[in-house]
Amino acid sequence: MNEIAALTPTSMQQKLNQWVEHYRQYTNEGACASYIPALKKADLNSLGIYMLSDDGIQLKSGDTEQSFTLQSISKVLSFIHACSSHGISHVLEYVDVEPTGDAFNSIFRLELSHPGRPFNPMINAGAITVASMLPGQSPDEKVDGLLCLIEKMVGRKPRINEEVFLSEWGTANRNRSLAYWLKETGFLLCPVEDAIEVYLRLCSIELCIADMAKIGLLLARDGIQPGTYRHVFSKEIASLTKTLMFTCGMYDYSGRFAAFVGIPAKSGVSGGIMAAIPSGAAMPSNNRPDSGPWGIGVYGPSIDKFGNSIAGVKLLKRLAKEWDFRLL
Repeated sequence: MNEIAALTPTSMQQKLNQWVEHYRQYTNEGACASYIPALKKADLNSLGIYMLSDDGIQLKSGDTEQSFTLQSISKVLSFIHACSSHGISHVLEYVDVEPTGDAFNSIFRLELSHPGRPFNPMINAGAITVASMLPGQSPDEKVDGLLCLIEKMVGRKPRINEEVFLSEWGTANRNRSLAYWLKETGFLLCPVEDAIEVYLRLCSIELCIADMAKIGLLLARDGIQPGTYRHVFSKEIASLTKTLMFTCGMYDYSGRFAAFVGIPAKSGVSGGIMAAIPSGAAMPSNNRPDSGPWGIGVYGPSIDKFGNSIAGVKLLKRLAKEWDFRLL
């Protein structure tokens, strides 16, 4: 029997514990996000992972109880909500699905492209556009609609970290520049300050890695809730979202992450990473080679120059290699 076929939840847990402690040492090579003052307070050495399988296996290791703000992981959720509310085709009239290779807050492509449609919803320009499209007349209504969607996904309604929101609100000059450009070119569907408030409040939603794993598993299951088999969102939306995570989800490191890790994932500068392993990946559980999908949440606030958790990326790369999680 080969090594993969011999894996059990117990042996997987042991390996996970070893890997988390090994990769924790790399947290010193990065730094907490400094351009958002409230995020600088995080413990640089924190690292945790939570894994949830379709057949109920739960694996967790490291610092698993900490809550953190979603930051750019919220872009996945707002895109799902917008597509569920308006339809995919309508949303794609305002935001494309092309990778850029540019920094997440770049204005460069907007100025060069015609007619100025944001390249994808995983960069700030695209996410601000999507935020302006969310159902509701006021920022409060738009935000509350997404909070209710998250409640369906994780079983509780999350809170917004007001300290982080106010910290971002006071330093959002680049995002306001993006929003004014989008308003000028006709891609922003509400007033600039309303769009910025919605976008930053969504970034300030606070969850933990167990919640990330639940959402990742829901994506891996094509929007179908485990246990109830109820559709939270459609298979088409889930498929497009996972594709965007695979091609655009890790900032301007996305191409290398796809090449060398090979799983759909979305990161945030707070240090969170959410990943979805669809059915058909080679990873077995309980010695069954046809093991179903997995959701993964990672938290490590020490980020690299791209904005990704430096230890979290290394940990996911090890998982993908050792347990054959790669899609390609």
